[in-house]
Amino acid sequence: MNYLATSPLKTAGITLSTILLSSAPLLAEEAAKPKKSALDAYLLDGGPLTIFIVAFGLISLIGLTVFNFINLSKAKYCPDDLKGALLDHMVNCRVRSAIELSASHPSYLGRMMAYALPNVDATRPEDLGRDGVEDSMADFSINEGRKNMVWINLISLVAQAAPMLGLFGTVFGMIGAFAKLEDGDADPAALAGQISIALLTTMWGLIVAILAVFAYFYFKGRYQALVAECNQSAEELLNASVQTVNGDAQLAKIPEGLAV
Repeated sequence: MNYLATSPLKTAGITLSTILLSSAPLLAEEAAKPKKSALDAYLLDGGPLTIFIVAFGLISLIGLTVFNFINLSKAKYCPDDLKGALLDHMVNCRVRSAIELSASHPSYLGRMMAYALPNVDATRPEDLGRDGVEDSMADFSINEGRKNMVWINLISLVAQAAPMLGLFGTVFGMIGAFAKLEDGDADPAALAGQISIALLTTMWGLIVAILAVFAYFYFKGRYQALVAECNQSAEELLNASVQTVNGDAQLAKIPEGLAV
């Protein structure tokens, strides 16, 4: 009777002991396996292609970002000291002096005014040949835009190339995974290695592309804002001379008041 009562308990104990003893080597092997660092897990395991995407994308993106930060500065486009000096010349209608000062300054505003101010027409005192000056300013902006946008468009090239490289890595990794299956090698570790290449290259390609897109639109907007500021300053300089030449005539058109 006691034997029958204790038999199920003994059986359960023996089964549990067997499971623990059989799983102990597996647990010990898992515990002994070294843990991967973040560098290994997210970069080195992706293979040479992942390292190339990161090196090509991040190094080129960082270099272009630093260059554009330095190049797209107010001092190189519309410096306040040059604007103030030109305004003084234009208010006093010293157009020739303004041209000489502009030609000696390497900034965007200086080069634009040196290109546009020779079109000032003193025989047209009502507007000093505004249409010719504005056409020259537009031509200068178009020509300069072709050169200055090259370095910004290179960021756009990085944004477009990075996901393509990531997609190539995805295809490369999946080809390797299917090749393992075709050879009859269904080892999960081998398949995981090829799939890891596919996923890591895609991830880094997207990371580089996202960063490049943000950088591209930021610097494009910064460039457009600087050019707009230069054009506005040029308009103010031209208006200053027109106002000086036509100041008395314009005041004559404005009544002092109405007699009662």
